[in-house]
Amino acid sequence: MLVTITSIALILSVAVPLIAYLRMGKKHGKGMLAANVISFFSVVLVATVCAFTTTPALADTAAETAAAAAGDGMAYLAAALVTGLACIGAGIAVAAAASAALGAISENDKIMGKALIFVALAEGIALYGLLVTFMILGQM
Repeated sequence: MLVTITSIALILSVAVPLIAYLRMGKKHGKGMLAANVISFFSVVLVATVCAFTTTPALADTAAETAAAAAGDGMAYLAAALVTGLACIGAGIAVAAAASAALGAISENDKIMGKALIFVALAEGIALYGLLVTFMILGQM
């Protein structure tokens, strides 16, 4: 419920000053920009305060779910790191293999099949990273 109210408030905090600006004309632009910024950040501030305040009735369940969420958080972090680092490694490998392949193909057209295999092997690094990511997420 809080997410829905916050989403509507954020949309209105941007839309209302924009509509007022379009109706009043361009001579009130700085005032409308100030109203837009103030309303947007005030809604974000109120939503943040409401989201992070807990009531005493929920304190027991919050402690129990915090312990379970810590393990899930580490799994999500591991999956993100695996995906990101595998893609960075694949990008570095493809950059080196593709530039060398283009140079080799420009000298001899018959090398294209061999060069394509080396570029595809470099792309395999990213696919292995995705495979490990799905394995991590599957264990949760």
